[in-house]
Amino acid sequence: MAEPFKNLLNPATVHAAATHLHRACAGFDRPRFSALALAGLDALEMKGRAMQIATALQATLPADFDQAAAAIENSLAPPLPDEQGLVLPRDAGAGLSGWVIWPLGEFVARAGLAHPARALRVLHALTQRLTAEWAIRPFILHCPDETWPTLTRWTTDPSPHVRRLVSEGSRPRLPWGMQLKSLIADPSPTLPLLAALQDDPSPYVRRSVANHLNDIAKDHPALVADWIARHLVDATPQRVALLRHAGRTLIKQGHAGVLAAFGQGRPLQGRALLRVSPKRATVGGELLLEVTLESLHDADQPLVIDYAVHHVKANGSTSPKVFKGRQLVLQAGQRLAWRKRHSLKPITTRRYFSGEHRVELLINGQSLAAAVFRLRADG
Repeated sequence: MAEPFKNLLNPATVHAAATHLHRACAGFDRPRFSALALAGLDALEMKGRAMQIATALQATLPADFDQAAAAIENSLAPPLPDEQGLVLPRDAGAGLSGWVIWPLGEFVARAGLAHPARALRVLHALTQRLTAEWAIRPFILHCPDETWPTLTRWTTDPSPHVRRLVSEGSRPRLPWGMQLKSLIADPSPTLPLLAALQDDPSPYVRRSVANHLNDIAKDHPALVADWIARHLVDATPQRVALLRHAGRTLIKQGHAGVLAAFGQGRPLQGRALLRVSPKRATVGGELLLEVTLESLHDADQPLVIDYAVHHVKANGSTSPKVFKGRQLVLQAGQRLAWRKRHSLKPITTRRYFSGEHRVELLINGQSLAAAVFRLRADG
């Protein structure tokens, strides 16, 4: 069984933090910090552990924020390699890096709001050892006059970790982070930043830009559809890939403008058939989707094939969930068969209920075929 994710913040993490912070700040009270950080730690989930360690830091780092910031900076390991994500194992003797950076960033977010210029310098260092994407959000919210010019300057920073922070930290709906409701309502402050970064040489940065645009698409689909259409003009292959990833939610929803921008907006000229088996399924099993396409056109047709499962809810109504299928080019006069297995295993984000479920075949955003199966959900 895989190790629980929460265990990435563990007693060894606390011990490393105590050791390196004491090395950087002789007055740091290691025993008190460790006692506060470890009290009941095993019972907490990942975010709860990060918050508890941050509270222990508040109780033991110097009250003077500049001194506390210097202690944190001097406790850090060398920066991560340029394209490293969030899970690189590090030599604990080299200094602090990895998941301990989350509570350190939370401390900066709590204690540094009155000192934004100094706090942003610390976050610049922290994000190069994991990420400061959660910690920078309170500064965007409470210190915009200092934070937005800093983010603009960071779009040309030598470190891809810092450039990624510009996009990731300002996402309207960042997982595990506070929602930035003002940016959900009006994302325009981030658009110049995304424009500056969408052709970044680092795939790590470009992925963040795509995810940021996909966030915006959930609230402002027309804005992102227009962005995609405008920025596809003379786009490099790297930018095309970014824009396709940015438009993934709109593509799944069958947004006509986005599909047309990628040359996949025309209705299928031909026939489509969908078969689903078994007709009676149980939670924990799987479905087999069999799609047959036949072209009745004298030219090739680029197609986006998705499917929606209309899940039965507790009250007997249904709610559709769109799943990715594949993209292909159906050649003139071609007959093509495609098979897809769909898992019905329980997941934390979906509860299954018994009843008749409908599967809908979506081609270039249009519903062209459907089939049903009955699901039995024990209990």
